[in-house]
Amino acid sequence: MKLCYFDDFKLGVVKGDNVVDVSAAVQEIPHIGPHDLINGLIEKFDTYRDALEKAAESGGGVALSGVRIRPPLPQPTTIDCMAVNYMEDGTRSEPAPINAFHKSPSAIIGHGDTMVLPDVPATIFEGEAELAIVIGKRASNVKAADAMDYVFGYTNFIDGSARGLPPAGNVFFQMKSRDTFAPIGPYIVTADEVEDPQKLGVKLWVNGTVKQDFNTDDMAHNIARCIEWATSIHTLVPGDILATGTNHRGLSSFQDGDTVELECEGMGRLEFNVRDDLKRTWSRDTRLEHAEKGLEGPATPQLTGKYAKE
Repeated sequence: MKLCYFDDFKLGVVKGDNVVDVSAAVQEIPHIGPHDLINGLIEKFDTYRDALEKAAESGGGVALSGVRIRPPLPQPTTIDCMAVNYMEDGTRSEPAPINAFHKSPSAIIGHGDTMVLPDVPATIFEGEAELAIVIGKRASNVKAADAMDYVFGYTNFIDGSARGLPPAGNVFFQMKSRDTFAPIGPYIVTADEVEDPQKLGVKLWVNGTVKQDFNTDDMAHNIARCIEWATSIHTLVPGDILATGTNHRGLSSFQDGDTVELECEGMGRLEFNVRDDLKRTWSRDTRLEHAEKGLEGPATPQLTGKYAKE
């Protein structure tokens, strides 16, 4: 099943190119907003699944192209993001030590929304294409052997970054938790529809040009291990997000006016815009292209605009 929010946060089931309003089937779930509703539905999904399927079959639906798609998880309690979790097409000799960081729930935006680049002296702004896990039940000290039982579903996820902010070493909080820096969606795909989440193609386009193109089989620490490790540190609850990391070789600058698209295989296509009121510019080279040219640093330097070096 594919679940989404649309227009004024109506709960929808996606059927082909249409979406069916199924809000009436879940109105008894206690909630004060759409975040409570979807989290409550995820927790009690077995109870409501039949009613959702019947509502989706009986409803006529409307074209997805004619509605405004909203974030399917408007306010997760926790967003955990795995760090350096890919083997980078075999260029890493061994996995990096397992690691992660938090991202603020206020960073969430949805399909068709805008990532806003702030007025800060970042060396570059990037967005990492990732497959995100949606947690389905309370998870604490979960063993890897049982971990997949805790997965409700999957969604596309972008981990926005403001790289290189001073002072040196003071990085993850101010780099990752900016408002609008976590585009997700367009919907949640329930786990039963994904045969093998460790064999999914992931592609990211910037203005129609493919920048990232990799497969989740390149993960250094697989999904089950990531869940095991994260839940050994703190509890995850229904509706929480665990983003699984990216292959960094295709990362490139995000700039004013960009249209960015992400598609993890089977997850639909997430599209959003980028706005930078300072109109800063960078080369369009990916990290791999930058390295192949023998240039210094991991990414292309800023070319023009405020904070550009003379």
